[in-house]
Amino acid sequence: MKLFIDTTENNIISLYIIKDGNVLIKRRIKAVYSQAEKLLPLIDKTLGAINKKLKDITIVEVNNIGGSFSSLRLGVITANSLNYALGIRARDKRRGDKINIILPIYSGDPNITKKKTSVD
Repeated sequence: MKLFIDTTENNIISLYIIKDGNVLIKRRIKAVYSQAEKLLPLIDKTLGAINKKLKDITIVEVNNIGGSFSSLRLGVITANSLNYALGIRARDKRRGDKINIILPIYSGDPNITKKKTSVD
């Protein structure tokens, strides 16, 4: 059973649980500035809704390109953490192959280090 995570849309979390190519359940929620707080509980609730547990996941796939720096990183870190905790390999959605560590592919530099310009 595959867990697909997508946090690349700002303020949205999308999850899919897929088995044998069929989507068993899809969840898409708003998470305005709260993706980090909502992602793991959403995974747990989504699995519970179909009477499954984390141990039933055999592969984690994540959208690892696009979106904001922080939201993209959150999805990738969660996929890598689940990969490690469950002892399974992750899948890079873009490449489709199973890998040990998924790397985020950023569309630009984070703006947290850019100096703010004042308007007088």
